[in-house]
Amino acid sequence: MPVRLLVTNRAKTPRRKFLGLVATAAASAATISCGGSRRPWRFLSTDEALTLSAISERIIPTDQDAGAAAAGVVAYIDRQLNGPYRRFRKTYREGLLAIDNASAARFSRRFAELTAEQADQLLNELEGTKPRFFQLVVAHTMQGYYGDPRHGGNTDAVSWRMLGVPTVPIRGRWKYEKPPWA
Repeated sequence: MPVRLLVTNRAKTPRRKFLGLVATAAASAATISCGGSRRPWRFLSTDEALTLSAISERIIPTDQDAGAAAAGVVAYIDRQLNGPYRRFRKTYREGLLAIDNASAARFSRRFAELTAEQADQLLNELEGTKPRFFQLVVAHTMQGYYGDPRHGGNTDAVSWRMLGVPTVPIRGRWKYEKPPWA
């Protein structure tokens, strides 16, 4: 009996409307399953992402070429902290909080609001107190800047273009992406 009812209702509901309802329900379910918020980060809070962006920009600053911020290093780190680098979550939370607290105590501003000289000075002072955190941030910044763009960093292969490295051909990629020489 339920099969007949389904077939009868299907004839009354146009296919496009049905697909639209399904897509809306899927999007709503995804929003609910992700905590009900539409923030751009998977693990980091917006404040943490701003602080991490400012730190990574001091590691690889923008000059004639794109720096860490333009290369999407924070997106890479955020994606990895939600995946294979889960074990570093506590280290990142504590380290980013310590940097913002030290910045507020010393300069009465968040780290992301400091000048380049102030940021460098503060990072040099704090490097000895949180060596594990700083080693992780430097390593992950380098990975996000020089790694494969499919992992979330190196947006538009900015570091590869800077170095003159050709895009690595991955089998099946050209079905979905236009090759750089085309």
